[in-house]
Amino acid sequence: MSEAVGRLPPESTQQAVGYPSLFLLVALGALVPVIPTGAVVSSAAVVAFHQTDPLALLYVFLVASFAAFLGDVGLYWLGQRGIRSKNGSRWLVALRDRAAPDRLEQAQRKLDEHGVAVLVLSRLVPAGRIPVMLACLLGRMPLRRFVRGDIPACLAWAATYQLIGILGGSLFDEPWKGVVAAVALTVVISGAPALWRRVRRGAGTSSGSGSGSGSGTGTAGSSDSTGSPGSPDSTDSPGQHA
Repeated sequence: MSEAVGRLPPESTQQAVGYPSLFLLVALGALVPVIPTGAVVSSAAVVAFHQTDPLALLYVFLVASFAAFLGDVGLYWLGQRGIRSKNGSRWLVALRDRAAPDRLEQAQRKLDEHGVAVLVLSRLVPAGRIPVMLACLLGRMPLRRFVRGDIPACLAWAATYQLIGILGGSLFDEPWKGVVAAVALTVVISGAPALWRRVRRGAGTSSGSGSGSGSGTGTAGSSDSTGSPGSPDSTDSPGQHA
């Protein structure tokens, strides 16, 4: 057996090891959202692009989309158990911790407006999958309905990141250079929205602090003109503290 494996061409060995590894990494990354699964798919696509097997890219697409689908369904099923349980579950807690309140509110609003079609967009938008999945859980969406929306979402996601890998592989003759280019591109795509939100949040904080200082000055001036702090106009009613 070892002699037979040793006589395998390098490409066959890569396929025998690469497809199971791709499946495990993508499925695990869907369950535990810390693995950059997009970079994994793009890297696998670069390697497949440089192989002589014409079906290599198709195999990468099928394995990646199927693994992402199984990971999503497994995570959603675990989240449903947490929703039904009185004490919740660590999976549900992990989903809540990774979904910012504003992103969750936006996902719930989009889910009410467009239904399961939002699942497709959530897979394509960086960091959009978890808030939408949590919104589906909180909205008590049945698993069967989630599955119907998640199938095209995983297919679109796998195709998108595979195209990134094909682009990286076509730019360089050596596969490792294409892998570096594909990984760098996926990192930029994944990190750009978070960086943009951070910049907007910082700009909003600075403008808010500036307007707050201005309003404070205006309040001081108005209190001087209306009378003493003990006057009835300057005293807060109990309803204002409620």
